[in-house]
Amino acid sequence: MIFRILIPLFLLLFFPAWVLNRFLLKPRVGWPWRFMILLPNLLLFAALCLMAACERYTPDTAYRTTLILTCTLTLGFPELLLSLFVLLRVPVRKLAVRRALLAVGGVLSAACMATLIYGFTLGYKQVVVRPVTYTFAQLPRAFHGYRIAQISDLHLGTLSGKADVVKRIVDSVNAARPDVVVFTGDLVNTRAEELKEFANILSQFCAPDGVISVMGNHDYLSYYPWPSDEARRENVRLLQESERNMGWKLLLNEHVLLHRCGDSLAIVGVENDGRPPFPALGDLPRAQQGLSPECFKVLLSHDPSHWMRRVVPDTDIPLTLSGHTHGMQLKIGNFSPAAWFYPEWGGTYTTQGQTLHVSLGAGEVMLPFRLGAWPEINLITLQRAE
Repeated sequence: MIFRILIPLFLLLFFPAWVLNRFLLKPRVGWPWRFMILLPNLLLFAALCLMAACERYTPDTAYRTTLILTCTLTLGFPELLLSLFVLLRVPVRKLAVRRALLAVGGVLSAACMATLIYGFTLGYKQVVVRPVTYTFAQLPRAFHGYRIAQISDLHLGTLSGKADVVKRIVDSVNAARPDVVVFTGDLVNTRAEELKEFANILSQFCAPDGVISVMGNHDYLSYYPWPSDEARRENVRLLQESERNMGWKLLLNEHVLLHRCGDSLAIVGVENDGRPPFPALGDLPRAQQGLSPECFKVLLSHDPSHWMRRVVPDTDIPLTLSGHTHGMQLKIGNFSPAAWFYPEWGGTYTTQGQTLHVSLGAGEVMLPFRLGAWPEINLITLQRAE
């Protein structure tokens, strides 16, 4: 993983350092001081190269990798911001303007570093409950006011050693008193063993209709260097068995019927269905087999791109719940870089009478970092349009 991003990280560490050395430090301080200022960049890049050369997939190495990447980004982005203001000073001749540009760059750089430190230390713990109400004319009367707590993308490997965060998520869901809890995929990062630390906590969800889940792309465990595909498939089976042992109902292109006062509602769950390189294993006809056309359906599908590719063209399913994007774990106002990759990346989308809700997820992949796109629990209330 580190090897694939080594060149961008090299540029992040050394382009700003070169700019600052060439245009800011060199005219003012001697080479020993300049070397000392550059030393953290050199040490971080050496550590990155060492991690890339000896990359392993264990909890200890994952922690070290996370720590090194966190330090790299926390140093690199503020330096990059400051270097841009230093470059703006180069053609300027007025001393007052040059000083003003440097001052503004320094303040913004310090603010950037403080913000990143918050995202890495507290942002990923800032769990929020986001209520939303959806109204459907075809919703059965007995399910008016039915409440679904959606959780997505826990990525438990990233939360190793942070059981308090997972406990806060479970307690927040239980405090909301939903009728059913649904999990829309990516329970782990690379291996089924990541679940062991949290299985007891995740078995404590309380809802009359239980916990219903589907698999995400990470749950097929293809990001780990297995000795064989059979070893990977065996670990996938172990993950699925562990999930069921927690009392969760795992749907693999299946559905489950929920009943209220003679009315029924179907929770339909498909396996991950994404664009390459993500697995495309969803089977909507199989998942709906045996359901009457009149039955109200809520679809759980991890990847939101599945909605426009298959759900809208091929079905009349009123409500689809997805995750996967995390909002890239960064959201400023209504903008997230996730929008560059996914037309439907977070929140509510509607077309042709069908609705998609994309959760920003409750966990983090690779880095425990959240800013703006806080870890969320989605409390969805269904209403019938009279």
